[in-house]
Amino acid sequence: MPVYEININSKPYTVDVEANMPLLWVIRDFVGLTGTKFGCGIAQCGACTVHLEGNPIRSCSFPVAAAVGKKITTIEGISENVDHAIQKAWIELQVPQCGYCQSGQIMSAVALLKKKPSPTDADIDAAMQGNLCRCGTYQRVRRAIHRASELIK
Repeated sequence: MPVYEININSKPYTVDVEANMPLLWVIRDFVGLTGTKFGCGIAQCGACTVHLEGNPIRSCSFPVAAAVGKKITTIEGISENVDHAIQKAWIELQVPQCGYCQSGQIMSAVALLKKKPSPTDADIDAAMQGNLCRCGTYQRVRRAIHRASELIK
């Protein structure tokens, strides 16, 4: 099996896995970071969202070989003390219900605010459309993104 050097949350890891192994399983099973969730396995629900070079990707369908030499950020890498504006807003507005999709929601929201610090509702809807929430917390997610935008200012 090939050996890959990958960078997750600014830490180097060496993994001995098949080239086409989804990044999700490397993150969870080989690196031990379990905040990124498995949802559907076909890149449709967003639970597995991580950042690759600052852009949100679905790690359940992204091969580890394509991540070599790139900066990967998981939910654990967003902040050390749960003090990112998005995390603060999520807590303040009590966004999660069951919470399963929330790490993916947060990862997409963080990427949105990096590109658009003052997003409109349409910007939020477009950026978050690939993140499904079984509990239907979409309005709370939108409010939290607006609140995080205020906190950033």
